[in-house]
Amino acid sequence: MAEHSQFRLLTERRFGPFFGVQFLGAMNDNVFKQALVILLAYQTANFTTLSSDTLQNLAQALFVLPFFLFSATAGQIADKYEKSRLITVTVAIELACMALGAVGLLTQNLSLLLSALFLGGVQSALFGPVKYAILPQQLKDTEIVGGNGLVEMGTSIAILIGMVYGGWMVTQADWGVAGVAVSAMAFSAAGIALSLWIPRAPAADPGLKINWNPITETWRNLSFARQNRTVFLSILGISWFWFYGSLFVTQFPNLSKNVLQADERVVTLLLVVFSIGIGTGSLLCERLSGHKVEIGLVPFGSIGLTLFGIDLWYAAAGHLDHGPVGLGEFVRDPGHWRLLADLALIGVFGGFYIVPLYALIQTRSEASHRSRIIAGNNILNALFMVAAAALAIGLFAAGVTIPQLILVTALMNAAVAVYIYSLVPEFLMRFIVWILVHSVYRLDKKGLENVPEEGPALLVCNHVSFVDALVIAAACRRPIRFVMDHQIFRLPLLSFVFRTGRAIPIASAKQDPAMMERAFDEVSEALRAGDLVAIFPEGRITDSGEPHPFRPGVARILDRDPVPVVPMALRGLWGSFFSRKDGAAMSRPWRLRPFARIGLSIGAPVGPAAAAPDALLAQVLALRGDWR
Repeated sequence: MAEHSQFRLLTERRFGPFFGVQFLGAMNDNVFKQALVILLAYQTANFTTLSSDTLQNLAQALFVLPFFLFSATAGQIADKYEKSRLITVTVAIELACMALGAVGLLTQNLSLLLSALFLGGVQSALFGPVKYAILPQQLKDTEIVGGNGLVEMGTSIAILIGMVYGGWMVTQADWGVAGVAVSAMAFSAAGIALSLWIPRAPAADPGLKINWNPITETWRNLSFARQNRTVFLSILGISWFWFYGSLFVTQFPNLSKNVLQADERVVTLLLVVFSIGIGTGSLLCERLSGHKVEIGLVPFGSIGLTLFGIDLWYAAAGHLDHGPVGLGEFVRDPGHWRLLADLALIGVFGGFYIVPLYALIQTRSEASHRSRIIAGNNILNALFMVAAAALAIGLFAAGVTIPQLILVTALMNAAVAVYIYSLVPEFLMRFIVWILVHSVYRLDKKGLENVPEEGPALLVCNHVSFVDALVIAAACRRPIRFVMDHQIFRLPLLSFVFRTGRAIPIASAKQDPAMMERAFDEVSEALRAGDLVAIFPEGRITDSGEPHPFRPGVARILDRDPVPVVPMALRGLWGSFFSRKDGAAMSRPWRLRPFARIGLSIGAPVGPAAAAPDALLAQVLALRGDWR
């Protein structure tokens, strides 16, 4: 199956109308919220006697609180009913919220505005489980990362447009506030019309009896998520990202006003730069992951969130006092470029971090209660965001400045990342594999569609270097259980990768007959569990560039478990740092050439009866060709 650009999805009915509804909703939210934020930051006295710092974080808490209160019910509704009509209903609720907010804006009534903000949170809580659960029903596995990337990119652009539009309009004298009110209702109406074009998405569990108790159902949703440890810890990782992001974004108005001493338009600029960064990182995920859910990008993203968060503290803390500046003066000052670059890069690495985690939850959750697992994710997101608002309020009360809050957040991110990756080494293992294939090598892949999407299969490949397993693992979408020589299995650093990937060490009958028997037993168990198992039938790494004869181990495996066999050929690794050309491997540092080109060619599966060692070797040689 050919792999197309993710942008092709925008032209298809199974994705395009949904994307449009999501885009309009995100844009509309931010037209209203940006207008409200600027009014509360720069005209606080017209609304309340509370300080602007406290008011900003109170508004943030009110918006996210409904996610905790109503997500459990929303998850059940999304699993029980057809999803395209649910989307129409939720957009209609958005229209009602915007109408209430319009009245609040026109009358400068803080109670109505905060009520509209709270009800907007209710609407978002209802939409969230449907939004992420409908994608796996409408998209193929190879499109999930691209689809999620487009959604996150679209959300970022919508936020950008909404903030620019809302921020500009609310500052217009006489008619600006009325313009925001009318625009918000118009965008909601357009979303309702577009939602009618979304194809039907059948209910996952139409017989579900809804439990209206949010406390017991919340616990049940979290229990569903905890059944898969990796999914649950991915949810915690997403929740942390919202904690991190909300702490940053909520402070932008007062960062601009009180630290940078800039006007309202600079608030919009900061948010625009941050949103462009997230959109760029989200779009890059598909290209960097190779059309598969690549969780190795998650540690990469968390590293950037910490490093550029710390640098943002330096840039903000070293800001010199001066008189109030406008947008043009702010942009022309080179001292501000570093701050803007930090914000953009935090956004880029945030995209690397968040898109694979959402895709992982969607692909590894049980379809029958996927919406409820996503609802559980939203509940934890809400708890973390409310906690972020409470932390910010507490730290401000203790005398912490906004730059110091940024530093605290960045350092906390490093601690949380280390904790999560220690609990789920799979993230760190995939990061090491991803770094190898995207820094040391450039990998050309052919025939990936020949690897079965599900069910057991035996992969056979020539053995050229010490990193053959890592290259194959980086190329294939499904996890693979590798059978490898016990000495390679124990290599420093690589041992961590192999153990985490549940590789199967094997020894010859002469070296350790008991280990050999255990290896064959484990291979059989893996195949019967529906896993992919890869073996290097030569039994050793080539020292000439040409494959050694294939040993009879393949036949023994197939006699016990007759599964399809997929031939593979690695190309271009001979002569690399990790190969045995001209002597011992990994002894010639000058052979570590950045971005060296290598290849993996995969042939069509063959039946067990046609998988004799000599026949498989001939197929592997044909796939390899002259490029060793």
